[in-house]
Amino acid sequence: MLKSIVSLLIASASLAAVAPSHAAPPAPSEAGVTQYRSVTVNGLRIFYREAGPANAPTVLMLHGFPSSSRMFEPLFARLSTRYHLIAPDYPGFGHSDAPAATEFSYTFDNLAKVMDGFTEAIGANRYVLFMQDYGGPVGMRLAVQHPERVQALIVQNAVSHEDGLGPLWVKRREFWANRAANEASLRATFLSLETTKQRHIGTNPHPERVDPDRWVDEFAFLSRPGQQDIQADLFYDYRNNVASYPAWGKWLRDHQPRSLVMWGKYDPSFQVAEVAAFQRDVPKAEVHVIDGGHFAINDKPDEIAKLVDGFLSRGN
Repeated sequence: MLKSIVSLLIASASLAAVAPSHAAPPAPSEAGVTQYRSVTVNGLRIFYREAGPANAPTVLMLHGFPSSSRMFEPLFARLSTRYHLIAPDYPGFGHSDAPAATEFSYTFDNLAKVMDGFTEAIGANRYVLFMQDYGGPVGMRLAVQHPERVQALIVQNAVSHEDGLGPLWVKRREFWANRAANEASLRATFLSLETTKQRHIGTNPHPERVDPDRWVDEFAFLSRPGQQDIQADLFYDYRNNVASYPAWGKWLRDHQPRSLVMWGKYDPSFQVAEVAAFQRDVPKAEVHVIDGGHFAINDKPDEIAKLVDGFLSRGN
């Protein structure tokens, strides 16, 4: 009997020695496994998604409005075995801290400062910048401040020139010129369910192909307490992005970064003319007009992933 018990104990010890440990989270080098993490930057908890081999090219993915790092999930699913993908949520967005607008100044300068601190906190000192919508003004600030860190640019419906701003921006400029007189109207339209829906559908001739969960989820985010104040402040500051376009254009002309521009042609806010404007500054940019909208990543994930993979692999 004693001999049997000893044998069982030895067998159990042997199994324990080879059993995998679950005490620590999987490392980024585990291909295809997405980690959901957070780091503190300037007193704020910043949430981010990370996946892919740590020794692969790093892609810093900067989301748009009113999205979060979640918008990049289709690319995480398709590219995380080959590239090191990092997608943070800005303060006030997604799962990151969202202090009240009375406690944190929601400007693009401040978002960029937090994202700069975020890259330093996680040790990302060389990366490809992937910018969509609001990711453009955040990313261009990072590029201007740290050109040595930027290995390439990937642009998906993010504007750096006046050419990209369409007719919808007439009323938005009125808000910038006189906030007090136009803020109620802006909140009623820009932050409404109908406008949130329209960002996803735009002029798409097949609206039945666009999953309504996309805009319903985003509107739920916009309906959280304090969000209207946060987003109104941030959009009022958007005027400073437009004022920065000449400086960003000069940076592009001076540095000639390797660039991939992918443009969803059904975008209701940003015009396809931005593609030609970008090419004026970076003539060798690789450009593609996509049969999708403002969120082309969600509309055409396979096509976008293939273009990104091809672009990145040629740069290795």
